[in-house]
Amino acid sequence: MIVVSDTSPITNLLRIGRIGLLRDLFETVIIPQAVYREVAFLEDQRIAIAEFDWIRTMPVKNIRLVDQLLLTLDRGEAEAIALSVELSAKVLLIDEAAGRNEAERLGLEVTGLLGVLIRAKEKGLIPKVEPEIQKLLTDARFWLSEELIQAVLTKIGEK
Repeated sequence: MIVVSDTSPITNLLRIGRIGLLRDLFETVIIPQAVYREVAFLEDQRIAIAEFDWIRTMPVKNIRLVDQLLLTLDRGEAEAIALSVELSAKVLLIDEAAGRNEAERLGLEVTGLLGVLIRAKEKGLIPKVEPEIQKLLTDARFWLSEELIQAVLTKIGEK
């Protein structure tokens, strides 16, 4: 299964100590060069991802699509979407709404941090999603609306 990731899922899972969920769920995660640069901007993150042979960096070839996406998205999002299209990725890991909308418009299957946590619970990799959401809010300072949190927890039977 080919899975491409934008920056947010990787950096936030690193911050809460759950980056291994990506390996356990997907075996290999491919990131474009712009995402690597964004993740590697912080030394501790650069050191961490250098240790993971299951996170692979690939260049994007479809520069025309990247340039088109750059009209509304940042470079990491644009390259992640373009690489997903090029590789016919099964899943694109992306959190930002504008990027998700563009990816879906191009026919890509998308999921974000909450989707990763839900899959991890379904596979028995974590017992509950709620403590991981709390870590995202406090340790990673990831913003989630209370409505979304409650909807997810209700959907998976934790509320």
